[in-house]
Amino acid sequence: MARKIKIFDTTLRDGEQAPGCSMNPYEKIEVAKQLEKLGVDIIEAGFAISSPGDLQSIQDISREVKNATICSLARCVTKDIDAAYEAVRRANSARIHVFLATSPVHMKYKLKMTEDEVLERVQQMVAYAASKVSDIEFSAEDASRSDLPFLVKVLETAIASGATTLNIPDTVGYVTPEEMGRIITYVREHTRGIEKADISVHCHNDLGMGVANSLASVAAGATQVECTINGLGERAGNASMEEIVMALRTRRDYFDAETGINTRQIYRASKLIQSITGINMPANKAIVGANAFLHESGIHQHGVLSERTTYEIMTPEDIGIPAASMVLGKHSGKHAFEERLTELGYSMTQEEIAAAFEKFKIMADKKKTLTDRDIEALLGHGNADAVGAYSLVNFVINSGNTISATAKVTLQQNGEEIESVELGDGPIDAAFKAINRLIGRDIELDDYQVKAVTEGEDALGESMVRLKDGRGGVVTGRGLSTDVIEASIKAYVNGVNKIFAAE
Repeated sequence: MARKIKIFDTTLRDGEQAPGCSMNPYEKIEVAKQLEKLGVDIIEAGFAISSPGDLQSIQDISREVKNATICSLARCVTKDIDAAYEAVRRANSARIHVFLATSPVHMKYKLKMTEDEVLERVQQMVAYAASKVSDIEFSAEDASRSDLPFLVKVLETAIASGATTLNIPDTVGYVTPEEMGRIITYVREHTRGIEKADISVHCHNDLGMGVANSLASVAAGATQVECTINGLGERAGNASMEEIVMALRTRRDYFDAETGINTRQIYRASKLIQSITGINMPANKAIVGANAFLHESGIHQHGVLSERTTYEIMTPEDIGIPAASMVLGKHSGKHAFEERLTELGYSMTQEEIAAAFEKFKIMADKKKTLTDRDIEALLGHGNADAVGAYSLVNFVINSGNTISATAKVTLQQNGEEIESVELGDGPIDAAFKAINRLIGRDIELDDYQVKAVTEGEDALGESMVRLKDGRGGVVTGRGLSTDVIEASIKAYVNGVNKIFAAE
């Protein structure tokens, strides 16, 4: 019987720490619900002590999600653990995740603690966390660069103090798969009481080996893998959940291990994260990239047509890419729309379906037919304007190569319409300046992108903006429309609302 590997998803904590990837409360709940549909075992919903907003988001997710363990990160400090407990205590299944560095460089320069002091802190703080909830994870930060005999002492102390999961992170993405496998083997063979706990790994991707190191750890006996959707995360990111899961599924013969992930929800999860964060995947990204299942070479095409397994070790359907596309239009009824949502794998309440159908009908008036990709894009932007001080009413653009561009933008604020007209270096610049005038802020545009979501002359345009919030942070705004200027204005307004919501 294959070993069960737990999937610990940290998209909402480590993933959100990537620059410009902050999510509003609605988006966090949307991601958490999708992770629940995926079947992840543990959702690390945030770092409760980091802000009141983070604590509130974890509490909201704890109430909404019923079929996954909800976890909050905490330093080995009582106030962190208290905040983490307050955040997760209402969850059906709650976990507190405490961490302390164990490598010589971290202990000397960051913690300024001796080995004995680290051991004492681990004993006290793991025991304190265990007095709050029964499910405790301890992470030895920078474990991959730690002295192994000392690492074992720390892990034994954590087990004796109540830890039920021991995490061995490659915090800076430093080691190779062979080294990571040796570390896990050493821990398994030398740590007293290790049979009482899960061995987890958390591998960063600084040298491009996050997934390889995670899989090497599984082969060596790890029973939990920490990862993110699309490999989202700080610096070069984390190990990619979809790559780990599909590698274990496709090579079950080698790893003799399996996860509880519903792989047909992978594609939707990937698209959701791309839509919310504005970080699009390279075309050649494994599993979820646009080219992952395309074959241009004549030899490859012939092979696939003759027998799919000649060049495909998995199918698009395995990860939830629809095999066929039903075209819907403005004359399509709610029943046909709802039926297609079911076929695409969406599970929505009648209220959510009704709201989505209204958006669908508005879009169908602008676009002759809507394909599955149009519908997915529309649903992916469902909460883009769910909360905010401002909403777009209308706009008028006057532009050409012989005149200065002008934009008149009308926004609604607290039920009142306000408008401004501005000149700019092109229609987009003029529109963004008009919005800045209306909100009374000089918001700085850090990045701006527009892409076609679907094909054809009436393709949906998706816009993404990154805005500096004036406090050193960056927020991402997104918008969708058949008109790229309208999509751009919606994205800017969405970003502005995020800035005001965070203040």
